[in-house]
Amino acid sequence: MKELLVRTLSGAVLVAVIVACIFVSPWTLWALALFIVGMGTYEMSKLMHVKSRWQLVFGELIAVGAFAATSLGMLSTTPLSSLVFVLPMLPFLLALFSTTDDFKSIAAFDFGSVILLSFPCFFMVWLHDVYSPKMLMLVFVLLWANDTFAYLTGRLFGKHKLFERISPGKTIEGSLGGLVFTMAGVAVFSHYVDWLPMNVAIGMGLIAVVFGTLGDLCESMLKRQAGVKDSGNLIPGHGGILDRFDSVLFTLPFISIFLLMFL
Repeated sequence: MKELLVRTLSGAVLVAVIVACIFVSPWTLWALALFIVGMGTYEMSKLMHVKSRWQLVFGELIAVGAFAATSLGMLSTTPLSSLVFVLPMLPFLLALFSTTDDFKSIAAFDFGSVILLSFPCFFMVWLHDVYSPKMLMLVFVLLWANDTFAYLTGRLFGKHKLFERISPGKTIEGSLGGLVFTMAGVAVFSHYVDWLPMNVAIGMGLIAVVFGTLGDLCESMLKRQAGVKDSGNLIPGHGGILDRFDSVLFTLPFISIFLLMFL
């Protein structure tokens, strides 16, 4: 009971922080995204058993640098985004002078943090700036709805495992419940708003369900290979940044591409 209370309270605080960062200012959202990149990279270093302090420092510089270069290049008038083309060279240089780590381990960590954290967080800022805070908030709500109803449906009716090798707790019934309730909710929502066509809303809902689930499974794969239950302990009852934002980070690029094509 105590664990459920802690999980509920910390979850409510997390939601309040996310909503405030989205609607207060583009810079509060940028700060949140920067924090996700920095802390997420640190958690990934633990999952990938990075032991060298210098490798962690370089990994942070590359991940944070990639996010800052792309997002600030978009938010300002200076072409800062061009700096991102320099960043892929850094793992080569680090491996060249490292006596303890080979290039494969360094590149897997550095490029992994850029792909899984820096660029998705860029799309978070991009959605907010190019479309609207409401559009970004909708992405979070869709993912939260899918997670919540998949969990509830799975607890009530779940019998058949969805991906037992990676995540024994997920069931096919739960995933279908998340899909049905999320799509029903987004259809009703789009009926009452005038800024989002129903076909686009339904497409966003489908992407959120499919890629949100895949993102959660991918993070579970990393944790299973690392032999840990959670990526961190930053959020009481929920784990770390990667535990809470895995589905968001995996989904944002695909929804952004979808909106570019159809809206």
